[in-house]
Amino acid sequence: MALAHATDLPLASHDDPTDGNVSEAIADKVSVAEFPTTLEAAHGLHKAGIGILMGAPNVVRNGSHSGNIAAIDLAREGMLDILSSDYVPSSLLMGALQLADKVTAIDLASAVRTVTKRPAEAVGLMDRGEIAIGKRADVIRVHVAQGVPVVRSVWREGHRVA
Repeated sequence: MALAHATDLPLASHDDPTDGNVSEAIADKVSVAEFPTTLEAAHGLHKAGIGILMGAPNVVRNGSHSGNIAAIDLAREGMLDILSSDYVPSSLLMGALQLADKVTAIDLASAVRTVTKRPAEAVGLMDRGEIAIGKRADVIRVHVAQGVPVVRSVWREGHRVA
């Protein structure tokens, strides 16, 4: 942790279940909490200003595969900041679109930010994640067919690559 702090690398906690774990995350200067397992921990992390990251497959599946707090429940409580996926990459786009459909307080733009702007900011990549002057201009064009998002075009740094 000292090396991470000395080199300004962001730290994440993982599977925080209790207030004790929240206290450790705060003491360790964690910036992202990956998969808090209980509503209790999520409340503490959110109150401390630590970004809450949940799995996009959890949204698509309508719940945790291991019985932990559901990403949708945290979204409805206003405590979901980032969606990620390390084993079902296609769930990122699908999860963002479903998040906007399943949670009335989250519009499409806010849902998309959970897989673009917020994760980029959480790891210090301030040059991407949104369409704005001075940003990289990484953009996808999507068509939703029968509830499934299909990527039609891809731009990287403003140049069409697919």
